[in-house]
Amino acid sequence: LQVPRVPSEPAASSECRRFTNKHSKKALKASLTLGILLGMFFVAWLPFFITNMTQAVCGCVPAGFFDVLTWLGYCNSTMNPIIYPLFMRDFKRAMGKYLPCCRRSGEPHPSAISLSMRNSNSGPRAATSLKNVL
Repeated sequence: LQVPRVPSEPAASSECRRFTNKHSKKALKASLTLGILLGMFFVAWLPFFITNMTQAVCGCVPAGFFDVLTWLGYCNSTMNPIIYPLFMRDFKRAMGKYLPCCRRSGEPHPSAISLSMRNSNSGPRAATSLKNVL
C-alpha cells in the first residue's frame, strides 16, 4: 500500500501567512507603544489624583509634595511628543512633513494656503467613493 503524498503548500497560503505575520508584528508594536504610554500616564498622574483626593478628605498633604506630584504629571505630558516619534513611524513622517527642523532636504514645503484648505471644509475635493478612499 502506498499513501498518496499531499502536495506542498501553495504559494497563496505562504503569502497569506506572511501577510498575517506582518500585521501581527504591527499589532504587537502598537500594543507595546500603547502599553508604554498608558503605563507612564498612570505612574505620573495616579499619585497626583490619589493625593488630590486625600487632600480633599483630610487636608494633610504638604503643599510642596503636592507641587512635586503636579510637576511629575506635567513631565509626563512633555514626554508624549518624545515617545510617539520613537515608536511610531507614521507619526515621525507626519511631523517631518510639517516641522521645518525635522524636514529632509528636497522635500517640498507645504504652504499655509494648502494647509488651511486641507483642514477646512472648503476648496476643491475629489468625488468621494469607496475606490478613492481605499
